[in-house]
Amino acid sequence: MDILDLLMREDLSQFVKHDEEDEDFSWRGHPPPPDNLLQYIKQVRRHLLGRTFPPPNSGLSSQKSTIARRVALGMKIKKVHEVDNFSRYVDRLTAEIATSGKKEITHLVDFGSGQNYLGRALAAEPYSKHIVAVESKQHNIEGAKSMDVLARLVPKPLVMRNKKEHRAAEQKKPKKGINCDANYNIPTPIEEPPVPEDAQEPECGSNGCKPQPTTERPVADPAKEAIENRVPPSNGNAVTTTLQIYTEGQGSVQYVEHVIKGGDLAPVIEQILDSSQVQETTTSKAVEEPADISAVPKIFQPNVMVISLHSCGNLVHHGLRSLLINPSVSAVAMVGCCYNLLTERLGPPTYKLPSLRPNHPRLESTSNAFDPNGFPMSERLATYPLPYPPDTSGHDTTDSGELPKGIRMNITARMMAVQAPYNWGAEDSDLFFTRHYYRALLQRIFLDRGVVSVPEESNLAGGAVSAAGHTSKVNWTPQYGRGPGLSSNGTATPLTIGTLRKFAYKDFTSYVRAAIAKLTTPNTFCEVDPEFIASKMGGLTDDDIKDYEMRFSEKKKELNIMWSLMAFSAGVVESVIVTDRWLWLKEQPEVEAAWVEPVFEYAQSPRNLVVVGIKK
Repeated sequence: MDILDLLMREDLSQFVKHDEEDEDFSWRGHPPPPDNLLQYIKQVRRHLLGRTFPPPNSGLSSQKSTIARRVALGMKIKKVHEVDNFSRYVDRLTAEIATSGKKEITHLVDFGSGQNYLGRALAAEPYSKHIVAVESKQHNIEGAKSMDVLARLVPKPLVMRNKKEHRAAEQKKPKKGINCDANYNIPTPIEEPPVPEDAQEPECGSNGCKPQPTTERPVADPAKEAIENRVPPSNGNAVTTTLQIYTEGQGSVQYVEHVIKGGDLAPVIEQILDSSQVQETTTSKAVEEPADISAVPKIFQPNVMVISLHSCGNLVHHGLRSLLINPSVSAVAMVGCCYNLLTERLGPPTYKLPSLRPNHPRLESTSNAFDPNGFPMSERLATYPLPYPPDTSGHDTTDSGELPKGIRMNITARMMAVQAPYNWGAEDSDLFFTRHYYRALLQRIFLDRGVVSVPEESNLAGGAVSAAGHTSKVNWTPQYGRGPGLSSNGTATPLTIGTLRKFAYKDFTSYVRAAIAKLTTPNTFCEVDPEFIASKMGGLTDDDIKDYEMRFSEKKKELNIMWSLMAFSAGVVESVIVTDRWLWLKEQPEVEAAWVEPVFEYAQSPRNLVVVGIKK
């Protein structure tokens, strides 16, 4: 924890008060950190965005959750904190827009609503907002509708059926489980002798033979069958599945199935219904019977705000662009996450070292992609001059010898930006670092025993260097010879182990045994032949494993320090990504105001920055 405290929590001014001649000065029983490291820490801290909640000088204070217990159905503590604070923020923002003289927000469009936790809280009391929940997966919509009923926000649908026929159909359904006798012995099925072809009865056809009796098909659940046989909407089309009118307050939720691409919400806005007309002129059949939605009038000229709580990857970019593309959208307020799922605008997708790239057809199909919806959004970062000189680290320059332009973030940087090092404690940090150390040391054993091969330039898929100019070529031959290519086409694919049980991390010996047992199990997900791994790892004793652990024990400290520096520095990556979205809003002449601020506590949810844009 010393290195983590130094990077993120320690007061660096204490090191300035003591000059180099003060030999008695020490930090936690060790010599003080070098000056260049202290300067690096200061520079990183300077570029981190403020994450304090409530924001300073905002006049706000932390409040306990006001979400009703039944509305918070299915939410964990983290989700309750996020939904409660963001709902309060959206309500306050819509009120400020209305009091500023602008047209009042009539509907909130929730991008990627999922189970509709946020929309359910905003539509219920005390907010009573009108929500348009946009979701691409039908099973999520069905789950959200069921939770509305369980939360007692809409009446339970009344199902009319013939009880006798329903019970008879249920009895005809095959029972789940395995039949066994009183001693729990599973009877061995009796194999019937095959019927000779000449003894088989002819099939019915044009010869007029007697048709064979067929077994009656059990009656299926019509709702389940409709979901399974349903054809999803094509790109650009939106389908309103249900309009839920909440029984408490004046809120409503309209579920719209739509695949969001490019920020064009015209298919969704065209589907918005006037829920007030339902409450005044129609019955609750709009809730109970989705087929009657066609009778509900559509609203004229809605004024929409696009909201989102933890939208993954480019979904935030689509939401921000909807502010310009759609005349009915007058404001956006979106919280992003999953920066690793962002695409790249300025060049082909960047991956890890070539020898660590998975062997997947998608990498070939996207190897030359330049996604216009990717990072960076703003022209400021897309044309920002890079500081390194020409012809360095494999980067290209223009014909005139000018420095290249445009800030790029490779996959490693974006994946590290999702980390939350300020929430790391002593116990969980030790477990985290230990798992990575065990996996790295096991890879060394695989390499020495010929299970995996040393990367060679000839079999590097997609080039010999990474996006940062690093090479993975190693001029060294292990004792047991080189291992084979790990994929069917001869390219190098990482040897993935996956998740292991908790007992496997008790010590390194247990970890190695558990990992080998998983990799050598038949029908494993690993592309390498289990028998080949077993033959190479055969004869590995516990003493050999302990010898590896002893010889490379110092490497664990180096790995811990490297991971700590990467996670700490990646805070700047998140700052750049969020700032890029704010810069894009500021560059648009149609946008009147744009800002970024935290909307919940970092300790509860590290991705706590909302990007807000208000149209003129």
